[in-house]
Amino acid sequence: MWTSLPWFIMAHFGHHLLTALPTPLLPAIRTEFGLSYTQSSLVTSAFSISAAAAQIPSGFLADRIKPAILIAIGTLGVAVGGILVGLSQTYIMLLVFLVLMGLMTGGYHPASTPLILASVEPHQRGRALGFHLVGGNSSFFVAPIIAGLIMTALPQFGWRGPFIALAIPAAIFGIIFYSYLTQRGGKGHADAASKRIASENPPQPGYKRRLIAYLIMMVVGGGAGMSVNAFLTLYMVDVLGATNAHAAMLLSIMYLPGFAGGPILGGWIADRIGSVKVVITTAIISGLVIFGIKSATMGFGFYAILFILGLNAAIRMPVTEVFIMSQTPAKNRSTIYGIYYSTMQYTGAIFAPVMGWFIQKYGFNTMYTFSAITVTSVAVITSLFYWDAKDKYSDPNQPAPVPAK
Repeated sequence: MWTSLPWFIMAHFGHHLLTALPTPLLPAIRTEFGLSYTQSSLVTSAFSISAAAAQIPSGFLADRIKPAILIAIGTLGVAVGGILVGLSQTYIMLLVFLVLMGLMTGGYHPASTPLILASVEPHQRGRALGFHLVGGNSSFFVAPIIAGLIMTALPQFGWRGPFIALAIPAAIFGIIFYSYLTQRGGKGHADAASKRIASENPPQPGYKRRLIAYLIMMVVGGGAGMSVNAFLTLYMVDVLGATNAHAAMLLSIMYLPGFAGGPILGGWIADRIGSVKVVITTAIISGLVIFGIKSATMGFGFYAILFILGLNAAIRMPVTEVFIMSQTPAKNRSTIYGIYYSTMQYTGAIFAPVMGWFIQKYGFNTMYTFSAITVTSVAVITSLFYWDAKDKYSDPNQPAPVPAK
């Protein structure tokens, strides 16, 4: 699998080049269409809700058909959607094509993550996912910078230029990766992973309780936290005085840790101390960092908060996926990942318009305080129900699966 991992990293990078754009470009979109906070939030929600809705059926299909088709849709389809978004001339057209682009994203993660996890030794899963996530996080770091540069150099194209320009490499990466998966090398790794999955033992007893508790944390706490992220660029412009292009580029600070190896660090830690400890710690830190956002002024302090927020998320992501694998029967793994990815996006998308309405009424400071308290409290309470989780390779009652030949 380690020979295949660079291909997955490349595909993950291409997949997220366009999905990384709606939030950093939100101030420019708002200016053109004269949107309120609530209307602005629908721009990110239209994409996120449709992407979330696509995850569950994609996960269901990934447990039953070859993953190459779903992964191809998740890369090439996003590129087509991005071009259409860039060609949008009205607010309604923009929302419609963002929904289409979101639907196209659903195939990639539920199909690729179990394939990667099942293809490496159990004690290396965290690191493998960490390397894979660096590919996607690199897009979230690079895309806002490129978008800001394009808008500065070609102001006549506004926010549309980045969508159209980045759709081209996204499509190229998708075509290359699909070709690899259908060739002998890629197909061989996929078949070996399928055999390993079939030989796995069932998860640790009580796994349903742990999965439910974690998903509740994602719905309530994650939704409150993600709604904060949806308004970060507007917060920079309206409260801290940044320009639209500056706010778009500043968002890259939050994704710098993911680009620079944060997920690898998280995977390395999880491979040594177990995923559940890292999951609980990072969940609590997520809420505490939001207090820092509302307290900092534009400058080094605010940049540091963005970096810490991104580092915490970068460490948590691969660990969460290892945790879910350890608590999920192999035959349903893609389906559960589909539910997880759906929950992660869906709740933030639903919370964002609500948050936008309350921000208009009560202001950023009040709502960010509320979100910080909610995220921290929910993380502490739900952790009581899954703290006893064990990774499969660390559980003496469940020996590690025999590596596939």
